[in-house]
Amino acid sequence: MKKIITCFLALPALSMANDEQQNTWIDRAHGKVSTTLDKTAHRLDDWFGEPDPNRPASANLRILLDTHWNADDGATFKPRVRGRVRLPVLERKLSVVFGDDSLDEELGNSNHLDNGQTLREPDEKRFASKRSRDDNSSLALRWSDVSQTLGVDGDADIGIRSGSDLYARVKLGKTWQHSANWRSRVEQMYRYGVKSEHYARSSYELKYAPNNQWFVANELWADYRHDDDVENWGWGDSVYRQHHFQGNKRLNYGVFVGGDIDNRQPEINTYGPFVGWRQPVWRDWLFVQTELNYYNNRKENRSHRAGGLLRVEALF
Repeated sequence: MKKIITCFLALPALSMANDEQQNTWIDRAHGKVSTTLDKTAHRLDDWFGEPDPNRPASANLRILLDTHWNADDGATFKPRVRGRVRLPVLERKLSVVFGDDSLDEELGNSNHLDNGQTLREPDEKRFASKRSRDDNSSLALRWSDVSQTLGVDGDADIGIRSGSDLYARVKLGKTWQHSANWRSRVEQMYRYGVKSEHYARSSYELKYAPNNQWFVANELWADYRHDDDVENWGWGDSVYRQHHFQGNKRLNYGVFVGGDIDNRQPEINTYGPFVGWRQPVWRDWLFVQTELNYYNNRKENRSHRAGGLLRVEALF
């Protein structure tokens, strides 16, 4: 495993430019977008009441381009957007969230990005513009003050998905610190949409973190979907180790196993190893994340095959 770590650390990285070199059109464009987002947040905050200059409104935005590849499906491309506007006038209880809401799960549980599923339908193009447009068109009002009421951390959304799917969503979580190095966390999410109907996801994570440089964790999850009288249960489990390096670089590797749940019995459909690397390139707000895996898919009669993902992510 030391050879793998050494290999990733040896990858060529574009060094960060100094302040004078960063005064380029792309830096000015990035700064302009960030300023516009904050000004928009301030206007919304002012609409709800008198803003506090010591607690200004703010906004953040993630723009991602995911490129998936495996030996059976080839490559697919998916642009994704996720943003949030915080409004302190509303006593830090409410914010506006927009973009691909599935990123909330991915960014919160980012030990690996690919679970070995089929990348696209047989007749679907490499870039599914309609599906990408629908996935990125979520808009919701989020209440983030659940912890004071129930003694847990969490949030609740009410909004619209895919342009016409009115929905309500609630997510609750609780963390236990068992000792200096061991902790566990449970999360439960439920969403109901007028069109998408029921979706629920439960997860449990056990983590051993002796320091800030690395940790070992096991994440177990199960989800449930009910759409047009069709019920689907699924599950997955990841055992992985993650290392953090200077310069906001990260290496993780482990094993994933998952599948469907039929008649309350979990079935193994996919299993295999994965390894991923994430680091900033060129600027401290631009990231590249890569992942290599070796999964099978019994449901599609696919044996183990190489796969990978390249994610380019810009933060505003």
